[in-house]
Parts: sequence; structure tokens; C-alpha cells
Amino acid sequence: MDRQRVATCISLLEEQYGIPHQDERDPVDLLVMTILSQNTSDTNSLRAFAHLKSAFCDYEKVLAASDEAVADAIRAGGLAEIKARRIKEALFRIKMDVGAISLAFLDDMGKDEAMAYLRSLPGVGPKTASVVLLFAFSMPFLPVDTHVYRVSRRLGLLSEDVRPDKAQPILERIVPEEKYLSLHLNLITHGRLICRARGPRHEDCALCSCCDYYLQGQKP
Repeated sequence: MDRQRVATCISLLEEQYGIPHQDERDPVDLLVMTILSQNTSDTNSLRAFAHLKSAFCDYEKVLAASDEAVADAIRAGGLAEIKARRIKEALFRIKMDVGAISLAFLDDMGKDEAMAYLRSLPGVGPKTASVVLLFAFSMPFLPVDTHVYRVSRRLGLLSEDVRPDKAQPILERIVPEEKYLSLHLNLITHGRLICRARGPRHEDCALCSCCDYYLQGQKP
């Protein structure tokens, strides 16, 4: 992959959507939000998270509550029983490990050690762990969700035979670390607004000049 082409894609996306900035996010909030986002829309997962925070004043109360009560609070996000169990199991593990429901200790770890710890938690895969470490601790990870994966393949940043679970290390090798957050967020925005799974809006796309999908006549 031509790194200049990657740089061009990043630049064009930043011209269209701006350069995203790091927001202060509580790591445990991010962990719970990302678990809730699994297999559902952003709208539904955000609604479920808001309901959870409204129903319980802190995560100690979530941990003390019944699985049924937590599931009822997050019903809007889908798969409520499964996600309630995963959230409670993760919170329990964290409290058992460090004596409090906090992930602040990850800030003192190296990136690989922090990733290994998060992935040891129930229901936490590489994407969820990468989101927490990138956004809460500014660690160099480039999470790959459905939008990032789809747009990256169409652009030619990923070959068509690359499976979703193999995409992250490939993108991390070709994208400068300081642009991980920018590309991640802007690809998500572009995937939602322009490069949709069905009916991509080529007439409004700033990336046509460097997009394999467009230049090859939209064959994939």
C-alpha cells in the first residue's frame, strides 16, 4: 500500500469533516458503552447507556443489582440479558483485581499489557479494548468497526480477502499513529453519511479520486 495514498485519504477526510480532537472520557463508561454498542445501532446503544446511567447512580449499584434489573435498564440496546451479564461480569472482575470499579491503573501500563488486560474481561474483544485505550488513554490503537472496515475495503486500504478480525493490524501498519483517532472517527462519519453499505452517495464523496470501488466501476 502506497503510504502517500493513505495520507491523501486522511487529508481529504479531514478537509471534509475536520480534525477530530480527543475528548475526556471515563474509561469504565467507554467500556460499558462499547459493550452496549455491540450488534446494534448507535442510536439504540446510546439510549441504552443513558437509561443505565439514569437507573443506577454509579457502577457499584449496577454490580449490586440483579441481572434482570440491569437488563431492563439497557433493553433499548438489544440482547439485553447477554449484555447485562457481560457488563456485570466485567465490573466484578475489575473490582476484584484492583479493589474498585476503575480502569485508571491502565494508564501505568504499556499498550500491549493494557490490551491484554482488557481482553481478559468477559465480552471484551479487540475492538472494544481498542476503543477504550484510544479514547480514554490515547494509546495507539485503530479500532475497526463496520464502517471503518467497509470504507477501508472500498478505498483499497484493505484487500477484499481480509476478514474483519484481521483488519486492525493491517491498518495500524499503514496509518501514522498520530492519525489513528482522526481516521477512525472520520471513516465512521463518512460511512454513515456518504459511503453507506447500500446506495453510496458518490456525487457527494470527496474520496472518489483515490477510491478503488469508484474507479473500478463499483464492482465489489
